[in-house]
Amino acid sequence: MSSLLYGLITGFLFGFLLQKARVIRYDKQLGALRLLDMTIVKFMLTSVMVGMVGVYLLQDLGLAELSIKSMVAGPVIIGGLLFGLGWGLLGYCPGTSAGALGEGRVDAFWGILGMVTGAALFAEAYPWLLRTVYTWGDLGKLTVPQVLGVNHWLVIPVFIIGVVFLLRWLEKRGL
Repeated sequence: MSSLLYGLITGFLFGFLLQKARVIRYDKQLGALRLLDMTIVKFMLTSVMVGMVGVYLLQDLGLAELSIKSMVAGPVIIGGLLFGLGWGLLGYCPGTSAGALGEGRVDAFWGILGMVTGAALFAEAYPWLLRTVYTWGDLGKLTVPQVLGVNHWLVIPVFIIGVVFLLRWLEKRGL
């Protein structure tokens, strides 16, 4: 029960941050898709940095165990295309559509309905996908530190410094 409570609290906090960062607004979504407003990109990169440090710290402290999935190009490419198509058509990604519905924007309902329908279709097609798409380009269980042959604490600061410079560059450009 406590896991559900932690999930609920985390979900509310994430939704609150999405709303406060204004990334659930349609104009921000459209601006990101048109590469005119980098608010969402900055929010996502910041989330990735915090998550990366947190996950590896929890792993090193023995409080969590990473379950690295195999990098299979077929489903990643097809899933990315479907995700992008849905985001481009609706103007919301999955997290922001839930937040937008929470703010009372009824158009986000169609995105949520599409997600539920897509999940049901995926579940039905999964046995077939395992025999076909999930065999296309299996590169194994990869992480950037493994590919580079270095400790993850050498990669994390380089990534963070790179992101900070990118964010500063975007800010200077008014994005």
